[in-house]
Amino acid sequence: MLFKQQAQLRQKLLVLGSLAIGSVLYLVARVGTLERLQPVCHVEHSLLPAPEQIPLRSLQFKRALLHELRRGNGTKEQLGLQRLVQQLPQAIIIGVRKGGTRALLEMLNLHPAVVKASQEIHFFDNDKNYARGIEWYRSKMPFSFPHQITIEKSPAYFITDEVPERIFKMNSSIKLLIIVREPTTRAVSDYTQVLEGKERKNKTYHKFEKLAIDSSTFEVNTKYKAVRTSIYTKHLERWLKFFPVEQFHIVDGDRLITDPLSELTLVEQFLHLPPRISPFNLYFNATRGFYCLRFNIVFSKCLAGSKGRIHPEVEPSVLTKLQRFFHPFNQKFYQITGRTFTWP
Repeated sequence: MLFKQQAQLRQKLLVLGSLAIGSVLYLVARVGTLERLQPVCHVEHSLLPAPEQIPLRSLQFKRALLHELRRGNGTKEQLGLQRLVQQLPQAIIIGVRKGGTRALLEMLNLHPAVVKASQEIHFFDNDKNYARGIEWYRSKMPFSFPHQITIEKSPAYFITDEVPERIFKMNSSIKLLIIVREPTTRAVSDYTQVLEGKERKNKTYHKFEKLAIDSSTFEVNTKYKAVRTSIYTKHLERWLKFFPVEQFHIVDGDRLITDPLSELTLVEQFLHLPPRISPFNLYFNATRGFYCLRFNIVFSKCLAGSKGRIHPEVEPSVLTKLQRFFHPFNQKFYQITGRTFTWP
């Protein structure tokens, strides 16, 4: 009796195994059919190894696999089978701090041909990291398919003297993204982030007015980092010693908040990517007061709650003084970049 039951059990297992294998083979065939039938994302750009047609459904479907690999759940065999590699970035968001670099990176990651480095790596602005070499930098990049574009962001790059030459030595044809906001607003936002950090540690901090205005001359204090960072043209001129202006794209950080799709379309054009980010991917969250991201019908996300901090009250006379100070630098920035803003 026992032997008969064991035989019946083995038979059932064989049948179930056959059904499972048949289902897998069907799914493989089905996926192959879908990839043949689906629209393709044609990427043709000097950044990439060669022109390639990327199946959109395939890239979107495989995001889950990339996520597992980032968590360390992939094997070398899986990497080889999927042709996954860690590529050096073909584009970098180099700044500006408090301009919207995180929002820009997350929004670009909506595009199926873009893969982002999740953390700020600080390779080019940190001497200790830079001394570790280019392969250490590559190891910090996400896994991607050969014809995807890898993008990282470290806003300190824009204002650090050594960075332009270091990036040039890695890739002289790299694409560089700079996201800017109205300079005075950006300086106050910079101050607000530092202030919040001090308050979390129960430390006191000077008022913005005392830091931004020199108490002895009553002029704008250019030694204050938040002010110095907002003099965009001074930093850009250093970059232009190594890269032509055509390799830069200026993103309007204020417009990215109110009308993100129009700004993202311009970035897609700059990177020679087909327009794949659509109104479906961006929805306004009335509670947060910001646009959130929708990757598909199941998965969506909003930026961290620390985004959109309420700024402290600043004396109007100080704001006016700063706006007048930045005005000539802004005019020169417009001339150099060819992009004009309605800043005071």
